[in-house]
Amino acid sequence: MAGFDRLSGATCRSSDTYKVFENHAYIACMTRKHQHGFTLYELLITMLIIGVVLTVGIPSFSDFTRNSRITSTANDLHSSFQLARSEAARSKAPVTICASAAPFGAALCDGASFNGGWIIFVDLNGDIQRAGAGETVLRAHPPVDVAINITTNAAADYFGFAPTGLGRGDVGGQPAMQTAVICDARGNAIAGGGMSAARFLMVTPIGRATVLRDVGQIAGAGGCP
Repeated sequence: MAGFDRLSGATCRSSDTYKVFENHAYIACMTRKHQHGFTLYELLITMLIIGVVLTVGIPSFSDFTRNSRITSTANDLHSSFQLARSEAARSKAPVTICASAAPFGAALCDGASFNGGWIIFVDLNGDIQRAGAGETVLRAHPPVDVAINITTNAAADYFGFAPTGLGRGDVGGQPAMQTAVICDARGNAIAGGGMSAARFLMVTPIGRATVLRDVGQIAGAGGCP
């Protein structure tokens, strides 16, 4: 039996009525839209975690930076002694380390302290002053970071090696470097591992240099200014 489809205006058989109704009267569900982002609660928790990490991490990173800076300076000075000693023994000529006001310029032994930089040179006449032909600069070190201070015994500004590779001691009545205390703003304070935040370079009379971090030894050498 034919019928009339009100939705489409077409006639259909009774056996097809259900199918026609199903095709035209069904209303599909609306597509659900998902929202992306943080809720207020999630945002507050995230900010809290970031705050805790920054509170703990910034001081640790600051100490790490200062430790790296002072360690680098101590190692540079220590390696300079090793180079000067080995080069003196190799070349069979006197070699001197001295503070220089312009290590990459005139490269003379005219520095007030090792803070301004230093040079290592072949000291042919052994007068601990770089002058004349042949007194070649083996290494020049720039001024140290402004946050670091190097203090030597009796304000010594040099150390000389003989052609044998051994230390020459005091030359011309001027005291040779025996100790150097390397400090930053923390001074001779106890840092990680119970060691000092400062560094202590000790040079034996034969020219062997060692870097130490013992609080007592640094205090005995005069400590940090």
